[in-house]
Amino acid sequence: MAKMDFSVINDTTAKSFIEQKNLIKRVFKGNTVLCPVCNQALSMKLPVKGQEDSVAGICCKKGCTDIELDMELVL
Repeated sequence: MAKMDFSVINDTTAKSFIEQKNLIKRVFKGNTVLCPVCNQALSMKLPVKGQEDSVAGICCKKGCTDIELDMELVL
């Protein structure tokens, strides 16, 4: 039985995770960050009081970039 080499998949996944983490950091700092696909500005969706089913995250208007974040409303 041959061993499978997952190093390429692991490297690609790690690189993607780091890029996404850095994108989120830049948006949280208030920087204008453009969608890598459509070049529109990304916006942040925050949790809404009284709407527990609302989704928080970062997205562009077209939906090319749509990163869901696990956030809680803090009062």
